Amino acid sequence: MIPRVLTIAGSDPGGGAGLQADLKTFSAFGVYGLSAVTAVTVQNTLGVRSVNPVAASLVAAQAEAVLEDIGADAVKTGMLGTAGIVRAAAGALKKHPVKNLVVDPVLCAKDGRALLDDKAVGTLIKELLPLALLVTPNAPEAARLSGRKVESAADAKRAAEAIRGFGPLFVLVKGGHLPGKLCRDVLYDGSGFIEFSSPRIRTGNTHGTGCTLSAAIAACLALGLEPRAAVKEAGRYLAGAIRNSFSLGGGHGPLDHFWRPG
Repeated sequence: MIPRVLTIAGSDPGGGAGLQADLKTFSAFGVYGLSAVTAVTVQNTLGVRSVNPVAASLVAAQAEAVLEDIGADAVKTGMLGTAGIVRAAAGALKKHPVKNLVVDPVLCAKDGRALLDDKAVGTLIKELLPLALLVTPNAPEAARLSGRKVESAADAKRAAEAIRGFGPLFVLVKGGHLPGKLCRDVLYDGSGFIEFSSPRIRTGNTHGTGCTLSAAIAACLALGLEPRAAVKEAGRYLAGAIRNSFSLGGGHGPLDHFWRPG
């Protein structure tokens, strides 16, 4: 049976982020993509204009419908938006447990617009993170989740330790927002750290990088890779997608999700 991966995330009409980026990534890895829509956004490469959440009950119904019929070898969550949607997603995943849950804690857009309020962040920590195999915050998200500053790789490690205390088995703090010629991602498994370093790619076309990385990790897990190998392969894929990105629109352009030969 073809590996199946479900994304529970918002819709990006520009196709560069959100569930559209997730489904492209799943296809690039040869896994079958499923989706539950959490919000309809109005956005383009210049920024997010509005976010319109879907009813929490409808989010749960979407997820449960595909999980009880088609099933999933991995699930990733992206933008959830409200505390009610976080609870709905967690409830669906408790009813239909999935071994490989990747939580991308989307707290704000690239333009700084908040996408998850403080109450919802608390709900995510309490309800969803304990179910996760792996959580993938960037530096600002790690700071908000852990309540600690994250301005260096050492800070990232301390934040990862704090976040793992909320329940996920693995915490990947992404280093793209941190200074330096290298992007240094830190993976913590409860006993030690693994650093993944790559040269910083000079481009403004980085729309959807977080969505794409977490989707790639979920796809790799569905294909049978263990978490450390999944993170490594997903990082390699993301680097290629950024190197081959498109200059579309007047702001942050999208990645090339199909940069690899078929």
